[in-house]
Amino acid sequence: MKNQFSKLYPNIAHWVTTQGWIEIGPDEYSSSLVRALDEGGLVWESSDDHTTVDEALQALEEGLAVWMREYE
Repeated sequence: MKNQFSKLYPNIAHWVTTQGWIEIGPDEYSSSLVRALDEGGLVWESSDDHTTVDEALQALEEGLAVWMREYE
């Protein structure tokens, strides 16, 4: 059974259970709100234009969909 997060963000849920992890919040290396990483490093990061976590997660959902079509 899928949980609510998996229903809203199926690509992110797939990513964190099979490929890598995500980070939320700026850090010492980036001002982006959300990033997706794997063992090789940074795969995707939000632009500085995203002002809410939901907005950044929606962009991540779309970005990971593109990435997975190209590399899976």
